Amino acid sequence: MTGVYPGSFDPFTLGHKDIVERAAKFCDKLYIAVSENINKKHLFTLEERVEMIREVFAGNDNIIVESFNGLLVDYMQSKKAAYIIRGLRAVSDFEYEFQMAFANRSINNNVETIFMVPGSRYLFLSSTIVRDIAYNKGDVSSLVPEPVCKRLIEKYNI
Repeated sequence: MTGVYPGSFDPFTLGHKDIVERAAKFCDKLYIAVSENINKKHLFTLEERVEMIREVFAGNDNIIVESFNGLLVDYMQSKKAAYIIRGLRAVSDFEYEFQMAFANRSINNNVETIFMVPGSRYLFLSSTIVRDIAYNKGDVSSLVPEPVCKRLIEKYNI
């Protein structure tokens, strides 16, 4: 089973890591597909985000970190993947994710979306919250993996 966990991951959080580690248990191969989001102003470049996430999962042979642009279903087809992994924190996430799941299936009927809930200690966590805390010189070490924490410290001179 090949899965794809897409997102902008700006920055990658421990909530994201939780989803990846659990999905990697049932995926033979899991692609973390890092994308630009035209609706967001990114803190880190696409290349920086890919590099940080690769550091987090160095040594995990079944986890591949790549950037992509264009339609997710086209990327999935190029990887022979049929499963989209998406994390849901709250009901507010579900409405958007539900729409995206149907949109993807309308383009490619062979695509399935698997929704996963992060561990309870990460239900509040978002990249936006991490950026806000780091911007205000707060401690984000319990919210992001160590390679991401180092980059946030450098970025904000914490």
